[in-house]
Amino acid sequence: MSQDILTTETNRRQLQQIIAGLSDGVILLEIDQTLLWANDAALAMHGVSHISELGGDAAEYAKRFTLRYRNNHAVALENYPISRVARGENFSDVLVEVSPVADPERMWVHNVRSMTLDDRDGEPESRVLILSDVTEWASAEQRFEKTFNANPAPAVICRLGDLRFIKVNPGFLEMTGLTRDQVIGRSVYELDVLENAEKKDLAIERLREHGTIPQMQAELRMIDGSSKQVIVAGQPLELNDEDCMLFSFVDMEPRHKVEVALRHSEERFAKAFRLSPVPTLVCNAENQVVIDANQAFLDILSYPSEEVLGKTALEVAFVADKNTHLRLFSALEKAGRLDGVDVQVRKKGGELIDCAISADSMVLQDSPCYLLVLMNITERKRTELELVAAIEEVMKDASWFSRTLIEKLANVKHVNSPQLPSVSFTDLTARERDVLGLICEGLADKEIAARLKLAPNTVRNHVATVYSKLDVHSRSEAIVWARERGLFSGDWRAKGQR
Repeated sequence: MSQDILTTETNRRQLQQIIAGLSDGVILLEIDQTLLWANDAALAMHGVSHISELGGDAAEYAKRFTLRYRNNHAVALENYPISRVARGENFSDVLVEVSPVADPERMWVHNVRSMTLDDRDGEPESRVLILSDVTEWASAEQRFEKTFNANPAPAVICRLGDLRFIKVNPGFLEMTGLTRDQVIGRSVYELDVLENAEKKDLAIERLREHGTIPQMQAELRMIDGSSKQVIVAGQPLELNDEDCMLFSFVDMEPRHKVEVALRHSEERFAKAFRLSPVPTLVCNAENQVVIDANQAFLDILSYPSEEVLGKTALEVAFVADKNTHLRLFSALEKAGRLDGVDVQVRKKGGELIDCAISADSMVLQDSPCYLLVLMNITERKRTELELVAAIEEVMKDASWFSRTLIEKLANVKHVNSPQLPSVSFTDLTARERDVLGLICEGLADKEIAARLKLAPNTVRNHVATVYSKLDVHSRSEAIVWARERGLFSGDWRAKGQR
């Protein structure tokens, strides 16, 4: 063996020993494209354990491994990095995805560069393929790409080195009407995302310092020359080992349209509120402070506006009875609305009028409120009371009331809409229930006393207690109260007409 050959073999062994422990993969090829040697890192990057599994030469390698570019396009066989280095090409930073033909589910991402080793005379002696495994980095970049593109918020990324846009998501394109080619490669001076920003000087300073740009209002110029109001913010990040700035946007147009629609709606409500002849007020749902009261409300209650606005409903005290007031607002808070609840309303001078109050929940200037409407039913109440009084005067003894007459009287007294919570039948004692039942049968006090074997005075005391608990003032009202609740209906059916 000549000294030159011995020296060459010795140099190769030394070279192999040096590169065997490198983290980068190294593949040596002869000038004739034969695969000579590969270190463990290169073998691992292909999922094999021996050089023979890579193939005998560049052609066999191409048959055993499928290569694709990062854009998912297949690499032509003649453009495989191992084929290019075998032809003597010099290149660097070629990114390819590598999968075994026999197991396409496995995949690595290689960053590949080439090198040629010359002999003493400067002639090519062998070719070298150097591989870096960037699979983890590529996976992270792919996840970022998916997240960036899936984000519904409009966004662009500019490279801080030259302030040119390198990425844009569909949200930005949809918002501006621009195409990807009209954004990518343009500078922030050509596509000014900070145009007319309310704190533009601060934004530019932060951009130069690679710092966070706080949210601020700005304008985006559209492709048709119009502009769009947006909220813009900038967040520095590192992408592909380069300092970049992520600009994200909030389109203010939908919000502006909603605000305009809300303003028009509130204007229409305010106009209807002021012109309504029905007494109406609005109070805060949380503390019941009166926010507004229309002129009809002020007129019917004889209050000046300064004695109503800014006061709580309880301070105004337009509901005559405090307990009724508390029950009314408690029911409103629980149900969110009331329909035609009969209450007595006190005017400023102390005069009482009968009203049916209806109420509903609403939102005014982002605050939950109650809208209360008062319907004056004083005349209707007076007519009902006069009718009942006339019936009671003519019929001092209710014992001969027919079932039909009782039901008609109940209809006169009954208000078809829900009432505030009142006393329950179970609040009466057993004896008081018996007395009420016999009243509903039409029995007089003496007849009740005989039926229950009680003294007449005792019966009168029970009757008075029943009246007090039920908040009624006569036998007919007690009968109506029981009829409205479906009590003792069997007794009426049994008695029939008298």
